[in-house]
Amino acid sequence: MEGEQRMSPHGSLGLPRMHKEAGERRDFLPQLVVAVADLGIDVVVEAGIGSGMGLTDPDYGDVASNVKVGTNEEALAQDVVLVLRSPDDRYGLLRRGATLISMLHFPTRPRRVERLQREGIEAISIDSIADDRRRRLVVNSSAVAWNGLEAAFEVLEERWPALLDPRRPPVRVTVLGAGAIGKHAVEAATKYGHRARAERLADLRGVEVVTLGRNMTRDDAFLRERLAVTDVLVDATQRSDPGVPVITNDQVGWLPEHAVICDCNVDPYLLEAVPPTVRSVEGIPQGDLDGWKLAPDDPAWEKVPASIPHGNRRWVVSCYSWPGVHPRACMELYGDQLAPLLRTLFQREGVAGLRRDGEFHERALWRASLRTWLEAHPDVERAGPELHGLRRD
Repeated sequence: MEGEQRMSPHGSLGLPRMHKEAGERRDFLPQLVVAVADLGIDVVVEAGIGSGMGLTDPDYGDVASNVKVGTNEEALAQDVVLVLRSPDDRYGLLRRGATLISMLHFPTRPRRVERLQREGIEAISIDSIADDRRRRLVVNSSAVAWNGLEAAFEVLEERWPALLDPRRPPVRVTVLGAGAIGKHAVEAATKYGHRARAERLADLRGVEVVTLGRNMTRDDAFLRERLAVTDVLVDATQRSDPGVPVITNDQVGWLPEHAVICDCNVDPYLLEAVPPTVRSVEGIPQGDLDGWKLAPDDPAWEKVPASIPHGNRRWVVSCYSWPGVHPRACMELYGDQLAPLLRTLFQREGVAGLRRDGEFHERALWRASLRTWLEAHPDVERAGPELHGLRRD
């Protein structure tokens, strides 16, 4: 863009904390700080970073002379700001022209896209960083599936005594979707959600897992028969139309009373978006890291929009951030995945320097940028002037 300024090769990275629910304990680890600081990049980490995982400020501040422990405001004021979950209520603290790297979900968050434009913030959506075959590069599909199924079988064992009955038939799990998460869900289900539980129940009949594609979920007669014997229903779908549920609330009523719905999709209700987004399993609530086991009378059900049918209820396990259930392992993986991407971003001096025909990581970052998403969606209403380049002093 004409007149835009590129970030200095010796730019800065801010790592603010996520001030979300109390159970959100994830922060980026010192290993990632070292990887960036070694490039000569100044790093500002928010005080208290890593405390939810037993780390202290010196664990970060002592790794290099160009690492500083500061306030949330100071971390947000850097050239590049990296935080796992979007700080929607803090956008005004980012420097105009700065780059926010976060889970931004451009397709289903139109208001967020509009706000980023209005604030003049460059953005790279972590959930959109993918290789040339559209496979995500920063993702923990295994943790989503395994942590979700671990919770589902915990609830099932607590509530369904037949699980431990040597005369019972196989536990029946139905998985909706056969993508990356669905494949891990199949393996996790065969192990009762946890290998230790599988060893403990090794003398009992095992788990039968059936995976359903779109055509089978449209077969009403088959679906009624299958859901009627399903002990755990796993939603691992990725829909082309987020405004249409895969399983209606009427169909939820076909599940046995003891059945557990394992929500690995965790789309929100965004009824005012265009197109609107509803839950894949109609009417179920969304959990978080403060509470992911939701009984049929849990207060979370009262947050389901009144226009969405939710009279048929079962136990639901749902967490907006399933990998965060085991935060240290989650952040080790994310750090390893993000390190080469950050290196490339700083080498290219920011989003303005990314090329669609650059090397592997550069192409992935270019595709995940807000600039590129807006180019591909020219019908999106623009908010004010065009995005600026990085850092305007």
